[in-house]
Amino acid sequence: MSEQTMSERTSADRVIIFDTTLRDGEQSPGISLDVGEKLEIAEQLARLGVDYIEAGFPIASQGDFEAVHAIASSIEGPTICGLSRTAHKDIDRCWEAIEPATNRRIHTFIATSPTHMEHKLKMSPAQVLAEAISAVGRAREYTDDVEFSPEDASRSDFDFMCDVLQAAVDAGAGTLNIPDTVGFATPLEWSERIRAIRERVSGDYVISTHCHNDLGLAVANSLAAVEAGARQVECTINGIGERAGNAAMEEIVMALRTRPDSYPGLEVDIRTEELAKSSRIVSRLTGYPVQYNKAVVGRNAFAHEAGIHQHGVLNERTTYEIMDPAAVGQGESQLVLGKHSGRAAFRDALQKLGHDIHGDALNSAFTRFKELADRKVQLSDADLEALAIEEVGGSVQHAYEFVSLDVSGGTASTPTADLVMRVAGDEVAVTCEGDGMVDASCSAVKLATGAEGRMTDYNVTSVTGGVDALADVALTFESVEGVKVSGRGLSTDVVEASARAFIGALNKIARIRESGEDPNAVDRPGHIG
Repeated sequence: MSEQTMSERTSADRVIIFDTTLRDGEQSPGISLDVGEKLEIAEQLARLGVDYIEAGFPIASQGDFEAVHAIASSIEGPTICGLSRTAHKDIDRCWEAIEPATNRRIHTFIATSPTHMEHKLKMSPAQVLAEAISAVGRAREYTDDVEFSPEDASRSDFDFMCDVLQAAVDAGAGTLNIPDTVGFATPLEWSERIRAIRERVSGDYVISTHCHNDLGLAVANSLAAVEAGARQVECTINGIGERAGNAAMEEIVMALRTRPDSYPGLEVDIRTEELAKSSRIVSRLTGYPVQYNKAVVGRNAFAHEAGIHQHGVLNERTTYEIMDPAAVGQGESQLVLGKHSGRAAFRDALQKLGHDIHGDALNSAFTRFKELADRKVQLSDADLEALAIEEVGGSVQHAYEFVSLDVSGGTASTPTADLVMRVAGDEVAVTCEGDGMVDASCSAVKLATGAEGRMTDYNVTSVTGGVDALADVALTFESVEGVKVSGRGLSTDVVEASARAFIGALNKIARIRESGEDPNAVDRPGHIG
């Protein structure tokens, strides 16, 4: 079908997710997506199950027009929307961009606050009202699905804004989006304003909300609007957007899913298991990192270091987790071992490494663990294994030892590493090239040891300040058997620290193989290290 009627678009118990990552999200300072990148994000949004994709602002540039047109031509599922000012040329250009889509919407807007009308538009209220009517009428010549927004609604005169909204509905707008453009509103006043609009403006329309995060209230305001009767929420992946950003889709969706008691009967059609993947894709393509403690999709969202929390999660996940990490695509809960960890998490980590120690040995190992944790922020698998082996009377044997490393490279030459190692007591010298000096050195280690597998994580941090600081390299390596191990190396040279870390990881694999343990029978989660 081409255009949807109001009854087909929504129902009283369904919240429409209107994603504006590709429009408002791309307006974040420093973000500029090309057509291919916008298409990749749009494809993921379709897999995620959003109802609307606001693909861009077609009049803004030729590149934005082409991106919206490409999305409209290829993306199936969501309705494709373009943003437009009230000028007829803007609306015409918007329609030209979205026309190839099966379902399409024109979203037009004009500011209604005194500040915007006087200083930006330099228009009178009567002129703004006329512009809104004209724009909606023009858009309706192209499609029945027209959305209208009174920009800066939170600072607009309520009576005047409602006059504009009523005129927009009378002209044919099927969705009224109420934007807190500058993040000025608070949840109570926002819910009251949404409720008052519903009572004041008559007609058959869906009320929507679009909240910015200048006071950190975008999600709270969006949910307050839903409680007041809004049935469309405009939001972005990771909450990206102008200034402090928009309401984060993942937080809104999971609040509705997790608290049905607060939002009885309300449903969203989002495939929540795609949320973490969507977050990663948007972060990678925009260059905007996701903060570690970001709700739902942050790397620490389901990670626990405090001993009391770890003990609780080990006994019953729901003691400290209100969502299942797998339900949002985050895998499993993570118990991170550090100075705040307790005995239960420490023993659990050792058991997963294949070392079931108890009694005095466990007490002694835990004491040593605490001492080491005061000096290292996070403990690796190798650290824990060394403690366990020492306490049960064994000794750590190194199959591989670093001897020397010489590297060369630059902008005009191929990076090369000359490595000397001891392998089973014998010195082995190898030379390898790589994409960079770190890559060349790690390739040399692989060649010298015959290691097979892949590096799954690599991080470099500075132990101290200054140009003579030690480089602390932590990496994770997965062998062909599927065993994940971590290694750590310290040196004033990043390349040497990388080689030492890689050798440390391979020594751990050698010890596991020598023990005769079935690597597939033991869970060795990569998060410990």
